[in-house]
Amino acid sequence: MPFFKAVLNSYAVLFFSNNTLFAFLLMVVSFFNPYAGLTGLLAVLIALALSHFTGLNKNSIQKGTYSYNALIIGIGLGTVYNFSVAFWILLIVVVILSVVLSVIFQSRLGKYGLPFLTLPFVLCFWAVLLVSKDFAAIDFTFRNIYWMNDVYAIGNHKLVQFIMFMETMDLPPLVATFFRALSSLYFQNNILAGVIIAAGILIHSRIVFSLIVVGFVSAYCFNNIVMAHPEGINYYLLGGNFILVSVAIGGFFAVPSVHSYLWAIISIPITFLIVMGLGRITGQWNLPVYSMPFCITVLCLMYFFALKAQNGKMVLTPLQLYSPEKNLYNYLNNKERLQNVNRIRLQLPFIGKWMVSQGYEGNITHKGDWSKALDFIIVDQELKTYDTYAATPENFYCYGKPVLAAADGFVEKIEDYIEDNEIGKINQNQNWGNSIVIKHAEGLYTKLSHLKKDSFKVKTGDYVKQGDIVAACGNSGRSPEPHLHFQVQTTPHIGSKTFGYPFSFYAADKNGKATIREFMVPHETEMVYNVATSNVIKLAFEFLPGFNLSVSADGMEEGKWEVFTDAYNTSYIFCHTSKAIAYFKKNEQVFYFTSFEGDKDSLLYYFYLACYKIYLSAEPEVMATDKFPLQLSKMTVTSWLQDFISPFIILSRLHYESVNKITSSDFLNTDVTINSKQILQVLSFKKITNEFVIQIADNTIKNFTFIKNKKTIKAICTPKEY
Repeated sequence: MPFFKAVLNSYAVLFFSNNTLFAFLLMVVSFFNPYAGLTGLLAVLIALALSHFTGLNKNSIQKGTYSYNALIIGIGLGTVYNFSVAFWILLIVVVILSVVLSVIFQSRLGKYGLPFLTLPFVLCFWAVLLVSKDFAAIDFTFRNIYWMNDVYAIGNHKLVQFIMFMETMDLPPLVATFFRALSSLYFQNNILAGVIIAAGILIHSRIVFSLIVVGFVSAYCFNNIVMAHPEGINYYLLGGNFILVSVAIGGFFAVPSVHSYLWAIISIPITFLIVMGLGRITGQWNLPVYSMPFCITVLCLMYFFALKAQNGKMVLTPLQLYSPEKNLYNYLNNKERLQNVNRIRLQLPFIGKWMVSQGYEGNITHKGDWSKALDFIIVDQELKTYDTYAATPENFYCYGKPVLAAADGFVEKIEDYIEDNEIGKINQNQNWGNSIVIKHAEGLYTKLSHLKKDSFKVKTGDYVKQGDIVAACGNSGRSPEPHLHFQVQTTPHIGSKTFGYPFSFYAADKNGKATIREFMVPHETEMVYNVATSNVIKLAFEFLPGFNLSVSADGMEEGKWEVFTDAYNTSYIFCHTSKAIAYFKKNEQVFYFTSFEGDKDSLLYYFYLACYKIYLSAEPEVMATDKFPLQLSKMTVTSWLQDFISPFIILSRLHYESVNKITSSDFLNTDVTINSKQILQVLSFKKITNEFVIQIADNTIKNFTFIKNKKTIKAICTPKEY
């Protein structure tokens, strides 16, 4: 099976795809010329056998990396030359050379993040054309003139009649040339082959289909303006060059966007210049340019984009999924979900529930360089800040309460000599009052001010952990009544200018109902507090390396899961049964999956959907929300339409929601039910596409249920050792 997949990928990868159906259609098209189809297939088999024999990278072999150039060579040789013993020897030698060149180019160009494209094919084929004239045993064929005879041998007169019908159809010149240009990539010049290739491309990717149209129309129009090729751009792979350039630049090596499409259009006249100039050079030896202009244009532009990666509008594809839609949706999803992964995680610097008395851009003192600061106080149900009388600082609820380190770090500076103010009075000479500055990273400091004198639990140079008590809330400095001032700054100095930086995870209370906030800044008058972790849920999702789980469900293959961590310290669940992989991340507050690879009919895939994002929170009935990448939505007319316009606008969303519910509790045991669902949104219309239930007891996941083919399936989870 893997070998057969490698064969099919050799066909599909020429069009930047790994779609099995599309690959099969391309294989069928190659056999429109039976001799070319045969030599193409043999060339692939030889290249794959050599790749395995020489121990090349198995993953690259599987993708067809070392064999797609051999395929084009085989098709080309079968189209141009007659069969003979010398021909077969030549085929083997040239295929070996193509594999060798593929490995060399992969190594050399790969250092710069560049692909080798069809360079091995062009160089090998040029070499054959140059030397074959000296090989008396190898001669050119005339089969192409009488190719209908081969068609008749395959499908008798009915197939011939159908092809003749397609060839004589009264199509607009633009349409007919478009299909012929597509067929030229397989050394053909017939409309039916182009129609089949176009249909396969449409099945594979709507973005690719739009790009081949954009590339061809741009080339067609430019050719009509300059009249470079009066015979048309479907001659000797000319049209193929423009089509491949458009796809490569517009949607494969770059994340599809408005800018990538503009560059796809710009690349067409550039390719034309290279076609014309290179044609003058190769024409001296009667060599067609083949796909060399495509190689030159794409390599030059990609190197240019790589040099401008920091400042340019073009985003090179970070993870190649062999589908522009998947590349785009995955990029947008990761950009949205994982943008805060590398941030220092700050928590609220206090215990319990406090109110934001002054937020960012506050009207009292948070202005100018100090506008990105927060003041916190404690209030009662009547929103009073003190008990009975506001006579002394001690009457205020927040006075003397512990102040915590917002994150791990070193104590950079402390000021602890300023007396607390009387209520209603301020100390303008010592504005910040008693303060502490903690360094969390280079250029990232937090400052806590207006603290109580002699309340400090740490000294300068100490290392503190997140949540450690460092001092107590006071009323020193410019503070008419007790409160806690918090700010983030880039320097260690007390009085440094502020900058906006979010807290990673906290709860906001509104009318007695909690809402989890992630990487946000509390608003003025909001009641906020740190969220306690549920040990039950935390332990249930404690997937450490070596953890094994057996998962079984009626009507589905049992999954044998094991947790691993790769060289990049990325954790993942691997299913030994289906070979599927689900990557995940976990911190003290959240467990979430980051990506999935493999069989979407496996139990691991449904677990990935069910547990896409789980709060490890003891807070009851709190909803976790997230977004799936759009490629996980079912293929419908709506999704196809979204694919076409996705580089420009996203109208569909695939949402995720999960809610933790405590179903029973006693001193020793807590059972938790997690309900999650997948929701498809198109404009303002929403539809639940799947629902899941995860049962947790005894600190482990006992089972999860999901809907498949309108049938509810319950998967039983059993921790075990293999």
